[in-house]
Amino acid sequence: MCGIVGYVGDLRAADFLLEGLRRLEYRGYDSAGIAAVDRHQQFHVVKTAGRIDSLADRLADDMPVGTTGIGHTRWATHGAATEANAHPHLGPEGEVVIVHNGVIENYAALKSRLQQKGYVFHSDTDSEVIAYMLEDGYKQLSIAPGKAPTDDALVGLVQKVLAKLQGTYGVGVLFRSRPDLIIAARLGSPLVIGVSDDAHFLASDASPLVGYTDKIVYLTDHQVALLKADSLQIAHRDLGEVSHNVEKLEIASGDVELGEYEHYMLKEIFEQPQSLENTMRGRLNLDNATAVFGGLNLTPQELRGVDRILLTACGTSWHAAMVGEYLIEEMARIPVEVEYASELRYRNPPVPRRTLVFGITQSGETADTLAALREMKRKGHPTLAICNVVGSSIAQEANGGIYLHAGPEVGVASTKAYTSQLAVLAMLGLYFGRLNHLSFDQGYRIIRAMQALPDAVRTALNTQEQAQKVAEKYQSANNFLYLGRYFNFPTALEGALKLKEISYIHAEGYPAAELKHGPIALVDENTPSVFIMPQGVVYDKVMSNLQEIKARGGPVIAIASEDDHEIDNYADDVIRIPTVEEFLQPIVSVIPLQFIAYHIALLRGCDVDKPRNLAKSVTVE
Repeated sequence: MCGIVGYVGDLRAADFLLEGLRRLEYRGYDSAGIAAVDRHQQFHVVKTAGRIDSLADRLADDMPVGTTGIGHTRWATHGAATEANAHPHLGPEGEVVIVHNGVIENYAALKSRLQQKGYVFHSDTDSEVIAYMLEDGYKQLSIAPGKAPTDDALVGLVQKVLAKLQGTYGVGVLFRSRPDLIIAARLGSPLVIGVSDDAHFLASDASPLVGYTDKIVYLTDHQVALLKADSLQIAHRDLGEVSHNVEKLEIASGDVELGEYEHYMLKEIFEQPQSLENTMRGRLNLDNATAVFGGLNLTPQELRGVDRILLTACGTSWHAAMVGEYLIEEMARIPVEVEYASELRYRNPPVPRRTLVFGITQSGETADTLAALREMKRKGHPTLAICNVVGSSIAQEANGGIYLHAGPEVGVASTKAYTSQLAVLAMLGLYFGRLNHLSFDQGYRIIRAMQALPDAVRTALNTQEQAQKVAEKYQSANNFLYLGRYFNFPTALEGALKLKEISYIHAEGYPAAELKHGPIALVDENTPSVFIMPQGVVYDKVMSNLQEIKARGGPVIAIASEDDHEIDNYADDVIRIPTVEEFLQPIVSVIPLQFIAYHIALLRGCDVDKPRNLAKSVTVE
């Protein structure tokens, strides 16, 4: 949620800021703005409610000329999506301008104190408090007439203000009197810094930096960075000035560009064979018939002593965790619990000793998952992360983890990150299974099945035309049911979520056998039911559930195996997928569900990549 960009160098800052904000659109936002400071120490602030195209239209007539600037996309929390609430926010007398991601929980008390001093606020946001506190402190600095404040004075001022904030923040700050620098800080909200020979860049994630630099620094919590065109200094709240590691940015320009595709979601659906190959690369060991992970930071002996696994996540990642529960229990015979992170962080469940906790998240910044992981870590449980973003908050917080290597996922509705999560969880099942009871032959056959998976997904991508026809037929429906059993019950949940997310159609996922316990009351001729039913041990049971729908006049769409000829006698529409081992069916069967959601959304005129009210990186509770 929300996005920050910044630039300090020799070129016009606004050009980078505008392009950078476009690359952060996927994070979700409802207003945007930029601020630049020129050599004459004048601020130029342009902001608007609505999309970045509206901001670009304003900038066409009023493009700031300064070479230092910050920009922001806001997802409304405190206050409506208005121009007044849009960032950047100026201090009361225009000495300071800030952008902020996160939530300041004690802003009301801080605002009240400032109002008692006579300050008048112009927005409903919590963020404006930061600008006012900075400017209030700025007045108290000892600055000689005609002189500008020193670097140390400004960093100290920022640190003093941050110490009074309760909550989370990623902050970018400009001072009118120092047009040569940006100060940035983070606590629980991501910030990265791009490094080049004659400029430095600031962003919420690496995507705006692609094409500008291949060198990146990841800020960690409680760090404050001082960015100038030719230098970068970082200080820690407790440690003072610290050294920083400059890492290589592995993202290529093609990864964040649409190329031949109309939407990022479609592009990312078609990238899944490659993303799965990248996820599995180097992690399947045929010689030992097991999986290999380099970042768990636990010995095989420690992992063999695990008695229980807890998977915690939100949204699509929670659906992946549900599949993971089936996979790990099936392969490793280790009890697995799946918890909504948003509930786990406040519940106090009895979590037995020798429980290993995995936090699963695409962005690595999901606030609830991060908080749940911290709570489990505080209680002494080893914590591991499964995420897609290098240097993210959860990756830094956990004791170890597994990167998906799925590549940047720009579409808000997760596709390739989800299937990569499933692949990681399958490999974890194999790994723990081989530590326990799984034989060499069983492990070998699992690996062979996984190695064939990318080609099976390539074949499943051929279902787009069938899915499009289904979408055309049912685009006017206002309710859908998604039904599956065993490994494909979570697939039903995920299919329903995709439809809700991007087409705004009400959809519910259920275990197919639960139909008669309530949901069957919803069945009528206007409510399509999507059955995920590739052949397997529960096929006959699901077929019986399907016939219950048909007997009541409900239209049926079936996702079925390519060699299933019986299904044609019962389903109104059939989409066939390649045959794979049952534990891999969720990865293949979700492909046509992604296509159905995509094409229905298009037909209904929805913004596929930026669905209303949603954000890619959910950094607030």
